[in-house]
Amino acid sequence: MDQMTWRAFGAAGFALLLATSATFAQQQSPTVRVRGTVEKADGPMLMVKSRDGRATYKVKLADNVAVRGVVKASLSDIKPNSFIGVTGMTQADGSQKAMEIHIFPEALRGTGEGHRPWDLAPNSTMTNATVAQMVKGVQGDEISLKYKDGEKKIMVAQNTAIVAYVPGDKSEVRPGAKIVAAANKKEDGTLEAATIAVGRDGIAPPM
Repeated sequence: MDQMTWRAFGAAGFALLLATSATFAQQQSPTVRVRGTVEKADGPMLMVKSRDGRATYKVKLADNVAVRGVVKASLSDIKPNSFIGVTGMTQADGSQKAMEIHIFPEALRGTGEGHRPWDLAPNSTMTNATVAQMVKGVQGDEISLKYKDGEKKIMVAQNTAIVAYVPGDKSEVRPGAKIVAAANKKEDGTLEAATIAVGRDGIAPPM
């Protein structure tokens, strides 16, 4: 996929998945992040069972939906100057303990840049930023991240999930697929997804 196409997706759709809470608040329709497994697909309509099995969502894919594949990656895939996203928990010293890390392709550098609250777990945060330095710490690997308004120290544990985004296709959004979708809630209560991340090889998108 060429650079222009990547950038178009990043600007038009993908930022919805990783946008700031302030941006969500400004939207006329509330944004709902749907995390789960596709149980049924009928054209653009999906039935998605939530990860905890307690809810089922009816989600319509937008005509111009941006699909991202999510593949397994490792710490060695993260280099100085990589642009990554980190879901973390704030520690007593102000550092972030990484729950998951996702690596952006170069064409999506800058997507959702900054540090903000996140909804993966109570009190979790999201930091999208550039890797300034990677070091071996006493309690594990440490990553220094810098973004336009500040910087954060990330603590990476052995059980931290690490994935990478790759180009995806609508054909991957089928029964059994594990997804995270950014959907707008319509006035009638239905959900319409402009962006969807699909795990490959059994991976559940961890963000």
